[in-house]
Amino acid sequence: MTEKKRKPNAAFMKPMTPDAALGAVVGSDPLPRTEVTKKIWAYIKDRDLQDPSNKRMINADEKLLAVFDGKKQVSMFEMTKLISNHLS
Repeated sequence: MTEKKRKPNAAFMKPMTPDAALGAVVGSDPLPRTEVTKKIWAYIKDRDLQDPSNKRMINADEKLLAVFDGKKQVSMFEMTKLISNHLS
């Protein structure tokens, strides 16, 4: 039995341009959504912004507050939705 390799979704691979708020975190170059997500997570982990008691919650620092629409804490699921508002 051969396994079919999943083809990446073209919509996720299309480079998107971050706005100024998101660009402060991931850079201003156009990136596919997958790369934006990777860079956001690297940023969160480097600065230890995951809530220690609930790892699904992200605590915003100064730069992320702008991306998270002023919310001090968001869930990782809400974060993806908020990030997409900053891509065009």
